[in-house]
Amino acid sequence: MRWAISIGLVIVCGVMVRLKADTTAVVAPATAQEDPAGEARRKTFDEFLDLYVRDGYVYYRALKGERSRFDAYVNSLADVEVGSLARDDQLAFWLNAYNALVLRTVIDHYPLQGRSPDYPPKSVRQIPGAFERLTHRVAGRTLTLDQIEQTVLPEFHDPRVFFALGRGAMGSGRLRSEAFVPARIEEQLADVASECVTRAQCLQIDRESGKIGASPIFSWREKEFAAAYADKAPPVFADRSPIERAIVAFVQPKLLSTEKEFLDKNTFQIAYRPFDWTLNDLTGRGGR
Repeated sequence: MRWAISIGLVIVCGVMVRLKADTTAVVAPATAQEDPAGEARRKTFDEFLDLYVRDGYVYYRALKGERSRFDAYVNSLADVEVGSLARDDQLAFWLNAYNALVLRTVIDHYPLQGRSPDYPPKSVRQIPGAFERLTHRVAGRTLTLDQIEQTVLPEFHDPRVFFALGRGAMGSGRLRSEAFVPARIEEQLADVASECVTRAQCLQIDRESGKIGASPIFSWREKEFAAAYADKAPPVFADRSPIERAIVAFVQPKLLSTEKEFLDKNTFQIAYRPFDWTLNDLTGRGGR
């Protein structure tokens, strides 16, 4: 475990890994277009994630201890010109920016104190207006987190991105311990989609009851998922709604054979699970 290694060695190892990725990038067109400043910013964020994120959990207390350096990184996103970059560079930028802004929103108010009975006591939702009112300067624009999710990311026409967002909650997709990289963005998003079927927060199949519990993220972004995946579902599901066909097409390739057989009977019911807004805090789960 890297927690048992000194921070200096962790960073050295992290650099070694990233140098390997960059070596691959030399022959990849998307990476060749990544400007040096953008690469430097990404590697800085990569170091933060490598040090303070484990299996989707964040050691917020330790990250807050590096407040000055982390703030400098987030502030460096304010006036980045992204419009002229290649698609994969833009997508990696926005995913990393969103996840970094969530992390800063949390440490701005950490430790969280629950007041609203509508959410868990330790929840990013206990921060008033965390997603819909607090604004951030990023890429020359002033945006809320909701605006990035609802107006910026849909332009990429890839609903996998909505499971790549670390919303500071257990119910979101698993926050990765690495930054999104233009040259590897397809591979990374494929991993994001594959992880969905392994996490109860995303998908839970109960063959005995004939029910499938699905993440509400599918319903939040119904338009995008239906447009991208509904037509990819097998003909046996033709009588299903577009979003149900989309969910099937999204998860079926990674299901076990017994689960695929269960789906093929087409007798199941899909219900959205409540979103778990509990903070993905590493403290108390093996964190230092």
